[in-house]
Amino acid sequence: MKSLSLKDKQLKKRWYIIDASGKILGRLASKIACILRGKANPTYTPNINTGDYIIVINAKHIKITGNKYNNKLYYHHTGFVGGIKCISFKDLSNKNPRKLIEKAVKGMLPKGPLSSVIHANLKVYEDESHFHQAQDPKLLLV
Repeated sequence: MKSLSLKDKQLKKRWYIIDASGKILGRLASKIACILRGKANPTYTPNINTGDYIIVINAKHIKITGNKYNNKLYYHHTGFVGGIKCISFKDLSNKNPRKLIEKAVKGMLPKGPLSSVIHANLKVYEDESHFHQAQDPKLLLV
């Protein structure tokens, strides 16, 4: 029995749309990462981007469990000495709720050059409107 190794030209990528309203952030992000990576497909190949495209709508209505709404902090460094910055979940959800889902999914993807290629297949929007009607996305219940 031979193992299947796909080439880029043999891939048929699908578009899925996920409604994030009322969903818990971590559980949603892990399912999105699995679909983006392509592990749900029977033709999964680890060194190729075999995943599908994901459109996430209603990102501003995402939920989080426990007291993380007040206590969770996101850190980043500017690159300068003493340049560590932090922002709370509450402030980030008011300022840019798209980043919450993008950061959660990016942390669940493998590290390396393939990660940025896979992460580019994720499109996140704050409300119901998106610009991908021409791709005919299918609604995915998560």
